[in-house]
Amino acid sequence: MSESATSGAGMTVAAAFAGMRSAAPVTFKASCPDCRERFELAAAALRLAIGATSRATFYSFTCPACGAAVRKPAGERIVELLTGGGVRTLRLHSTL
Repeated sequence: MSESATSGAGMTVAAAFAGMRSAAPVTFKASCPDCRERFELAAAALRLAIGATSRATFYSFTCPACGAAVRKPAGERIVELLTGGGVRTLRLHSTL
């Protein structure tokens, strides 16, 4: 579609997107329990696993300072922030 194309309402594509800006990448503050380093991670560096219970819901990442695999519990607010920030989510299923 060209910039001069119009929608059904008669607005051009250029006019419809005129005030939009690109969104800044989302970063999350984190720390490593092994080396105690504090850092920021992009959404792509985190994984969220949502289990059947709150005890089975967690997020994980690899510490950029020491390389340790880190796994931390994720309550409702953390789940909301991570999913809203574009973190990839895996839903775990129980085996009953």
